[in-house]
Amino acid sequence: MSQAEMSHAEMSSAETTRVGAVRNPLWTFGILRSELTTTLRRWRTLALLGVLAAVPVLIGIAVRIETADGSSAGPGGGEGGPAFLSQVTNNGLFLVFASLAATLPVFLPMAVGVIAGDAVAGEANAGTLRYLLVAPAGRTRLLLAKYAATLGFCLVATLVVAASALAVGALLFPVGEVTTISGTTIGFGEGLLRAGLVAVFVAASLTGFAALGLFVSTLTNSGIAAMAATVGVLITVQIVDTIPQLSGVHPYLFPHYWLSFADLLRDPVYWDEALKNLGLQALYAAVFGSAAWARFTAKDITA
Repeated sequence: MSQAEMSHAEMSSAETTRVGAVRNPLWTFGILRSELTTTLRRWRTLALLGVLAAVPVLIGIAVRIETADGSSAGPGGGEGGPAFLSQVTNNGLFLVFASLAATLPVFLPMAVGVIAGDAVAGEANAGTLRYLLVAPAGRTRLLLAKYAATLGFCLVATLVVAASALAVGALLFPVGEVTTISGTTIGFGEGLLRAGLVAVFVAASLTGFAALGLFVSTLTNSGIAAMAATVGVLITVQIVDTIPQLSGVHPYLFPHYWLSFADLLRDPVYWDEALKNLGLQALYAAVFGSAAWARFTAKDITA
């Protein structure tokens, strides 16, 4: 075989391997696993998770000190504090709900904004985005992997808050049967299931904002600029959601129904606003996910 024929055979073999990799479903799972692992191993991600885990500890210690000083206002106290805070002294499981209520408006979405904003822009800034696109994955699959990794972080971050709160609550306060918002009593096991359902629901509440952050990340090659812009959008929308004169647009803002997870603690569960929240997040994910895809697939990757 001549040298030209050998070269042609090698090129054909490489091309076949490349096409086969694209069509192999296992390649897609490999991308997802790689992106999620890379995201969770970064020091910035670990620092964010550490801060989130510390919030329930601080809340639990503060409530414990207040109780020890005899200054607790009882079941009707905790005015101005997070929802469910007044019930923590009676049942440590409520620290899970109180911590999620405290972190959801600011801490959790800010952490998600950092991860989502850096997803594409950070790679572009570091000069690694071009090399990622050399792999037989394609821009669409890479973008989906980035979004899936961000959603994975949403779930991990929420579970970290819930797990930390459960551990601190069980350590500092009694645990047992749970009194629902409706006034009925459910067993501790069912209360744990409700806590798990609430944690998953809170993670799902962040999917729309994660898609928005990913879209912002495709607009720039600066990771810091993308993160700042994403967090800036979050703060702006949160402010708009508190202005009474703009109440007409409130139901269309992605954080408006975030605290509807409280309805999951009713007996029976009240699904109206919870389903509105999930539908709104799906709409934001579809709109900004499509915008991110349109931008990323047409983006000129020169670095």
